[in-house]
Amino acid sequence: MPFFYAQVKIRNSHILRKAVFLKYGFLYLQKKRMEEARNIEQFKAGSWERQYGYRSFLPELVDREWLLADPHTQLLLSEADRYLGELNAFGMIVPNVDFFIKMHITKEATFSNRIEGTQTEMGEALLKAQDVKPEKRDDWQEVQNYIQAINYAVGELENLPLSSRLLCQTHALLLQGVRGKNKLPGEYRSSQNWIGGATLRDAVFIPPHQTQLSALMSDLEKLLNNADIRTPHLLRIAIAHYQFETIHPFLDGNGRLGRLLITLYLVRYGLLTKPSLYLSEFFENNKHLYYDNLTLVRDRDNLLQWIRFFLVGVSETAKNATYTFQQILKLKEKVETEQIVTLGKRSLIGYAFIKELYKNPIITTGDAAERLNITDATASRLISDFEKLGILTEQTGFRRNRLFVFKEYLQLFENLPDHHSTTRLGSTTASFGG
Repeated sequence: MPFFYAQVKIRNSHILRKAVFLKYGFLYLQKKRMEEARNIEQFKAGSWERQYGYRSFLPELVDREWLLADPHTQLLLSEADRYLGELNAFGMIVPNVDFFIKMHITKEATFSNRIEGTQTEMGEALLKAQDVKPEKRDDWQEVQNYIQAINYAVGELENLPLSSRLLCQTHALLLQGVRGKNKLPGEYRSSQNWIGGATLRDAVFIPPHQTQLSALMSDLEKLLNNADIRTPHLLRIAIAHYQFETIHPFLDGNGRLGRLLITLYLVRYGLLTKPSLYLSEFFENNKHLYYDNLTLVRDRDNLLQWIRFFLVGVSETAKNATYTFQQILKLKEKVETEQIVTLGKRSLIGYAFIKELYKNPIITTGDAAERLNITDATASRLISDFEKLGILTEQTGFRRNRLFVFKEYLQLFENLPDHHSTTRLGSTTASFGG
């Protein structure tokens, strides 16, 4: 055989072998991926491990592709995606949306801490420390820490992945100077913790042993950031929230951080351009169902029911948040085009003042003077104008140290609209069954 033809034949055989390798290599990887993928209905939560004098729960690793075959849950997923998309679109078109996002964050901080037993109301959370009753300042500070932690974590997503490092840094902010400040803020626990009960012996649930945290949190971090799996985002964060709460990696603050993790994930992957969806109010209003559904996963491997509950929560919370934005726009138009405009020459400073009230609807004369860089006398006249227009209401009844409230605006965040009531949700969710 001539040398030239021999070269061509050898080269062609290399190309053929390479093509065969690429084809069958790809098929092998596809088959391997499908073997590693698992239907959600086949989920195994984990196993109980005997420790010295007690048993702790060791959850299964979750970094894999999860498949959803159940038609009813697929419908709930589709609805949740749609309502979340509508909320995100609203957040992109509302003028000066960051003013209103601050109120959403305050509302989330109030409800998330309320689940943990604090008694701070949203109106109290908006006050300065000196205006809070001494007996309520510890609870108030926990809410302030949560607000600071949210703002920090969302900002850091531009620099850090959704990682153990970010979670630990955020956890340190949650516990600074409050209950739990001596429970290793910003560090994974180095001892066994438990949920419910006075001791390990009568605990309702005992999370995994501290020696297992490193592997479990590494696996969870992979699930949150794995670009090779095609599990829908809402399913992935539902699983991640369950897993985080089951691992309970910190001595304190796990519930608050686990709920914050949901919003961070949605922002990290662009499902929300602004942090406008928080599930703590839904979880608080359906607290027993929240805990029951998490427990159902561990006791009966029923991840599907938890995911259904979670998706309903996303849908209802997104609808409520969108409704709030709609009402904000209506109120904004009324205040700015029908009321402030009547101030004549003072309307210019009136418009500047209303923007400050969108950020925080509770204000003093001194606050107004400081924020607008005007004298106390000018601020007092401006507040008086807003009182006459029905925008502000004085709430203390005092002649000094008075507080003024933009009530109509604050109530949009405090009151849940009847047609979006989560009381109705409770019975709906409960009917899903095992």
